[in-house]
Amino acid sequence: MTRRSDEQAVPGAVATTTPAAREPASAAYLSELFGLHGRTALVTGASRGLGAAMAVALARAGARVCLVGRSDNLGATAAAIAAAGGEAVSLVGDLTTEAGIAALAAEALERCGAVDILVNNAGTFVRKPALEWTAADWDEVADLSTRSVFLLSQRLAAPMLERRHGKIINVASVLAFQGGFTVPAYAASRHALVGLTRALANEWAGRGVNVNAIAPGYIDTDLLHDLKHDPRRSADLLARVPAGRWGAADELAGAAVYLASDASSFVHGTTLVVDGGWLSR
Repeated sequence: MTRRSDEQAVPGAVATTTPAAREPASAAYLSELFGLHGRTALVTGASRGLGAAMAVALARAGARVCLVGRSDNLGATAAAIAAAGGEAVSLVGDLTTEAGIAALAAEALERCGAVDILVNNAGTFVRKPALEWTAADWDEVADLSTRSVFLLSQRLAAPMLERRHGKIINVASVLAFQGGFTVPAYAASRHALVGLTRALANEWAGRGVNVNAIAPGYIDTDLLHDLKHDPRRSADLLARVPAGRWGAADELAGAAVYLASDASSFVHGTTLVVDGGWLSR
């Protein structure tokens, strides 16, 4: 039915909008709030798992994404971004040394331009009884999971602070709130990462840079392959997850886009837990 062109002039008439007319307005609002068009994101540990899923999510929201891996194995993530209509730049870098981090930051700024969003996702995992740990084991986990985060954030936050705009997202874990079992360095580094997130937020919030963290629960990734495929341990774990299942890597997409977007402009120093309810038990 065609509406009369003078309908709004009829006394007492209520202006209405058809669903088709509302849809573009809703899309525009969501794009304004969550869209990342014109922004550049750098994601470490982007070759697979959580890093790959978040990189693709940021690209689908409109960001140009710089993928960082320790070897030349970023092709699958870059292809997924291209298939989604996005743009990716692949960088191979060493996050285990100060010189490597400095070189990576310089290359990122040269090849990708200004970095608006930094996702510190790279990490590693060692599981063994505490008495069997060596100093080298500890350093391997702690250096990549905490030290590299600080040093890379330090390098890339400087231009963000000059522009008075930027987003830093640190990927922690539910073990930032628990001790875990036979993973002392991992648990300690995740606790430290949440503390670092708050410390940097306290310094940089008033200067236009948001620093926050995401704490994933038990997500089905290569990192936890052995745990998931151990029938007894997996069953024991799922019995404590209110959602009753393992999470999927792409279920971090919403959290990552939210913390990278203007929707989180007044969110500073928080840790957003994505865990199927694990910590509520």
